[in-house]
Amino acid sequence: MASLTSQLPILLFLFVTAFTSADSQSFIGVNYGQVADNLPAPAATAKLLQSTAIKQVRLYGSDPDVIKALANTGIGIVIGIANGAIPSLAADPNAAVQWINSNVVPFYPASNITLINVGNEVLFSNDQGLISQLLPAMRNVQSALAAASLGGKVRVSSVHAMTLLSQSDPPSSGRFNPALVDVLKGLLAFQRDNASPFAVNPYPFFAYQSDPRPETLAFCLFQPNAGRVDPGSGIKYMNMFDAQVDAVKSALNAIGFNDIDILVAETGWPYRGDSNEVGPSVENAKAYNGNLIKHLRSMVGTPLIPGKPVETYIFALYDENLKPGPTSERSFGLFKPDLSATYDAGLSKSSQTPSTPSGTPSPKPTPSPKPTTSSKWCVPKTGGVSDAQLQANLDYACGHGIDCSAIQPGGACFDPNTVASHAAYAMNLYYHTVGTDPMNCDFSQTATLTSTNPSYNSCVYPGGGSTSKLPFEAGKVDTMSINGSSKVGNLLSIRNKVLVYLFLFLIYSLSL
Repeated sequence: MASLTSQLPILLFLFVTAFTSADSQSFIGVNYGQVADNLPAPAATAKLLQSTAIKQVRLYGSDPDVIKALANTGIGIVIGIANGAIPSLAADPNAAVQWINSNVVPFYPASNITLINVGNEVLFSNDQGLISQLLPAMRNVQSALAAASLGGKVRVSSVHAMTLLSQSDPPSSGRFNPALVDVLKGLLAFQRDNASPFAVNPYPFFAYQSDPRPETLAFCLFQPNAGRVDPGSGIKYMNMFDAQVDAVKSALNAIGFNDIDILVAETGWPYRGDSNEVGPSVENAKAYNGNLIKHLRSMVGTPLIPGKPVETYIFALYDENLKPGPTSERSFGLFKPDLSATYDAGLSKSSQTPSTPSGTPSPKPTPSPKPTTSSKWCVPKTGGVSDAQLQANLDYACGHGIDCSAIQPGGACFDPNTVASHAAYAMNLYYHTVGTDPMNCDFSQTATLTSTNPSYNSCVYPGGGSTSKLPFEAGKVDTMSINGSSKVGNLLSIRNKVLVYLFLFLIYSLSL
């Protein structure tokens, strides 16, 4: 057996590789639409993307200039095949071969093409001829990839509108339109065989437009709210994004495809609209996209897909000034043609993402949260604050990167085991972690600052000079249990321990 000394460099390389690759999950993407006459050059766009946390780009076509500009950037590229091309691809396998040889082979692997979407919202078109041709087209494209030795490297899918669901509220009742179930079963069987994701376009923005109440807006923007309990599952949902994704998950489960991954191909919020449009504003767009990014980074997943983020593409990179329809249709851009940000959605690589509109009385994280030693403590107001609101505050605080292990079973602050006590600890820790701006102790006007130290026994509340350099740990995640209560775990910490134990085991084995 080789000596331990000779093997250590290899072991160290494998260990470091495993450690870093686990941290490089690419689940934040952006849609790069091109229905405009004022877009920056592809090369400039590639540099812009590299300066952000965006790891995936979805194109609606296969513009070679854009694909070439993204070469060697490490950014994943999703390309699209137009609905109009589906009939020819379905009818002639050679047409699919030619398409792959023209649009994929010349660029791969320098340009990291990961997925091909055959058509966009085809089932929504109600064109029965086109719908019947979708699966044959996808099969021919898959065969063409295999012929080019790209099978398993580039996946094949299609994007669907949420109108595919005949029922979505509550999420546990999610079901597909019965008229489309047979078609969907064929598509999903193909996708199961080829390990490709089911791509959908959930938009909480449209849900708010159909129910423009303040509590619905907070629910859609990931802001503190009372939550909504799904009577079918008992799960308490705290935001519309999770509810919409889980409705799709329930629909997949109902027809026997619970093993299919969901990909969010589009979601976003317009920053501008016409006078008769409800919801568009810079504040709301900043809140939705900023909190969505933070939610994805938290690794919390959704109640039905816990512990991992759903791969999500935000609409859109730029405004598309030639699109028809209301002003909002041309106002989803995260960046302007001069490459400046429309607003700060927290996409810089070092950002922790700002989240709440300035006019909304709720917590507002700063871009660079740091622990503080302010001689103030953030606690719930006495009287008039419901347990539901305190639970929402608790979920919000623990879901935004702070270490809530002290209020878990066995923790120093677990007893008394009440929502009020746990919320008080979490709200104060949030306040001292993200920064002692009074707005960070607002929680929809349910919290207040006090100079009386609420610490008791061995439960120490940060503040008053007693803080001990609390780290802002993005790996701390808040997952939802069946009754909506918080279960806080440190997934990254567990993973790192496993890697360390594996490394030590390998060294031990080689020393025998």
